[in-house]
Amino acid sequence: MRDKRTWILYAGLLVLFWGVWGAFSSQPTERYGYPNEMIYVIWAFTMLLPAAFALRRQRFDRRPIAAVYGLAAGLTGAGGQLLLFQALSNGPAYLIFPVVSLSPVITVLMAVALLRERIGRLAVIGVVAALIAIVLISIPAGDHGSAGTGSWLLLSILICVAWGAQAFFMRKAALADVNDATTFGWMTISGLLLVPVAILMMGGLPDAPWQAPALTAGTQVLNAVGALFLVMALSRGKASVVAPVTNALAPVLTIVLSLVVYQTLPTIWGTIGIVLALGGSTLMVYADEKREEEPETRDPSTPVAGA
Repeated sequence: MRDKRTWILYAGLLVLFWGVWGAFSSQPTERYGYPNEMIYVIWAFTMLLPAAFALRRQRFDRRPIAAVYGLAAGLTGAGGQLLLFQALSNGPAYLIFPVVSLSPVITVLMAVALLRERIGRLAVIGVVAALIAIVLISIPAGDHGSAGTGSWLLLSILICVAWGAQAFFMRKAALADVNDATTFGWMTISGLLLVPVAILMMGGLPDAPWQAPALTAGTQVLNAVGALFLVMALSRGKASVVAPVTNALAPVLTIVLSLVVYQTLPTIWGTIGIVLALGGSTLMVYADEKREEEPETRDPSTPVAGA
């Protein structure tokens, strides 16, 4: 039996791991010209570490429904990873990750339409703020490097949709009583299945100093462990709450660290977009938590606000 309250602990660990990973994930490419596709390959293999740890404590669920939801979560997540590495090679991390952090909008919409989860007025305001943020962040950054090319924005939006659907599939797996280890195990398999695709995309294995794969493994293992924490958080909390927290708060740490590394401030529109993105996600979290408390304190005869 999963303790629903422990989702906060796993979400906090996820923010820590993904926040640090997001800030330094591009270092192997910047320092050694390491191909993004090779970074994906190493990431896929680092997934084996947390998968092995999780499967030591839980039985692998062999039901078809576990495979369907696990593979769906894995393929949308792994596909998003390939796109993310490509986006980071064309655009700034301090703008890419705020766009990606809007994936809770997709998750919330899917949860409302397919899981029958309900959101209040504040949550709707949060969704609108998030959509406005996408537009503001898309404004070219002028003289600030490659941010004005625009290709990174399309990739970031695609990642946003894929990862929004991924969180939905993780939640569906949990609702089908699939354990965390099984879901993450299928996600690991999905990531490894796309390894040949990544190798084909870069035309074979590259020549690189040993520091490149070592640095890549060190940063990507943070990503892999964070993915396991995401599965654990979503199996214990509602998708419309966990997804905004895990996708919006991690970039806060990433943005701070990225600004230190790049020593470049975002444009005024980008800054407003970042604030709206984080504020919108926070509103979604707050609204859902408030709704969670209402049945315990509200008079039964009082209508539900925002329902």
